[in-house]
This record gives sequence, structure tokens and C-alpha cells, in this order.
Amino acid sequence: MLSWTIFTVDGRKPTGSRLCCSSGEFTLKKLLLPEKGIEVLFGSYDENIKYLETLLNVRVSARGSELMVEGSDDDTYLVERILEDFSALIKEGVAPTSQELKQAFKQLAEDRTLSLKGYFSKTIRFNPTGKKMVSARSTNQRRYLEHIDSHDIVFGIGPAGTGKTFLGVAMALQALWQKRVSRIILTRPAVEAGEKLGFLPGDLQDKVDPYLRPLYDALFDLADYDKVAKMLEKRIIEIAPLAFMRGRTLSEAFVILDEAQNTTSQQMKMFLTRIGHNSRAVITGDVTQIDLPTGQTSGLVEAKRVLTGIEGISFIEFTDRDVVRHRLVQMIIRAYESQGKTI
Repeated sequence: MLSWTIFTVDGRKPTGSRLCCSSGEFTLKKLLLPEKGIEVLFGSYDENIKYLETLLNVRVSARGSELMVEGSDDDTYLVERILEDFSALIKEGVAPTSQELKQAFKQLAEDRTLSLKGYFSKTIRFNPTGKKMVSARSTNQRRYLEHIDSHDIVFGIGPAGTGKTFLGVAMALQALWQKRVSRIILTRPAVEAGEKLGFLPGDLQDKVDPYLRPLYDALFDLADYDKVAKMLEKRIIEIAPLAFMRGRTLSEAFVILDEAQNTTSQQMKMFLTRIGHNSRAVITGDVTQIDLPTGQTSGLVEAKRVLTGIEGISFIEFTDRDVVRHRLVQMIIRAYESQGKTI
């Protein structure tokens, strides 16, 4: 059944009045939506509302002091909850940005047990170094951050562009700034992704740097270049190939193993048994992009099978719906998956 809900900005319509007509059922509801809030809600050129319409089977339009929502019962009810919560947030002095509203709309469309107020009260937003505000942009990202905060070892498994490495580095920097750890160690297995780089000139560090560049990118995006350079020089932050971890005990450290799908079983076991006192470990990887020789078992795949259920270890599974890169990345991932191919 098609239903319409009409909300008034100034409250002049009678509460709960209902009208029926041939095109469906109409509901008139009295809900004060502050005029200043309306501008934020709709966004520039109505971009926020248009985005909400793409997520739900609704149409939202404004006519004078009225907002009209047309769509299925379930979707119009969700929009009703969003508008009521939005009105309450504005009255409480919470002024979300357009980007934050879009992120909230996406999560509410995916998980209807959430509320807009609950989203903004539970959303983890932090500024690890004072340079850039970081926040969860999907339900799985929020769970990922929560589990990193509450578990000693967290595996983030999923496709490219879901923020696994970036959020892990952000949490590591925050832990370092808050003096909960004394150092950060970032590592990757040095496995070629279809290219041979060993012929490149330079010393060992020059040869492995191409493999480690994404970790540097995350650091420099989150913290000032001079600060990162100084911490790298003093070994407060260490970036090294996984092979360099053998024989070490990593205490008082926040350790991130990136591209873990390219570890062997022995390498994964070696890494996990390096974890020392008061340390945390985040292991990230995409099991659809394994570059190991054919027939060799991925340490990440084996770890998920062997370690699931152990207290203190958490596995967070990301999907293409968590992709936060360019909107086309999500579509590209789905297109390749539909053909049974990996990227």
C-alpha cells in the first residue's frame, strides 16, 4: 500500500489526522522542524534528501511549511523516525554536517534497528593527532573501531576500500598520543602482486619501500609530515617487512599487519606469537586478493578457521557496502564478483 506522510514545519496541521483517497492513504502529522534545520537536512541543492531517496523507496518534497514523504509503509516510517530524531538533535544543539547525515542515512537504511539519535550518540569520532577528524562511516566500521578498543587482537577482513588499514592506523596513532602504547609497528609481507621489483636499484629499504608505501600514506594523511618523520627517525613508529619481525617480542606496542592474506601459515603464526605485554594487534586483509603461489595456504584464511571463538580475538567481516572510496569502486567490486573474478 502506498502511503503519504505530511510533516508541518510550523505545527499548524492537526495531529494524527488521516485522509483516504484513491491514490493511497495519507497521514498528517504535527512535527516541528526548525527552519534552520531544514536547510541542513536537505543540504545544498537538496543533495541529502536525494541521497536518502536513493537508499529508500521514498520521495520527499517540500511545499511551503510542509514536508511530504511518499513511499512504502516501512520506508515512510523510517523517514518519520529520521525526521523526529533530526528535529530533536537540532533542538539539543547537535549540528551534523551534510557528509555526516549521508553516512547516517546509509547506516540506518542498512540497519533499521538504529536511530538517528543513536547513531550520533554512538558514532566514534576522534581526532588522533589534531590534523584530521576520523569517524566510522558504516556499521561494520563502527564495530571494527569498538572491537579494536576492547580486544587485544582484531582481524579486519574484506575488500579494498573499506577503511581497514586507515582506521587501524588512526586507532594506533590515538593510542600512541594517549600514551597507552609506547610505539607503533606497521608491517606487511613483501609479496609481489604480479610484478617483480627485485631488480630495482638501491639498498634493502629502497627495495621494500614500494610494498610499504600504503602504510606511509595513511600516516601522512593522519598526522603532520614533520611529526611522522621525527617519530620514524626515533623508531617510535616502525614500518618494516614481516620477515623483520622474526625473533622479536613486541611489547607496549600497537602492531598492524596489513595485506595479511599474503602471509603463509608459518608467517602468521610467527607474527601472532610476537605479541607481548600491553600490546594490541590489528590484522587486515582481503582474501579475494591472495598473491601467494598457487596451492599455498593463506595464513589469514587459516587463522580465521583456527582462532575464531578465542576470547580476546575478534574477526570483523567487511563487505562491498562498507567501501568508502569513490562510489564507482563499490560498483566495480560487485561487477567482478558477479563474474566470479577477484581484483
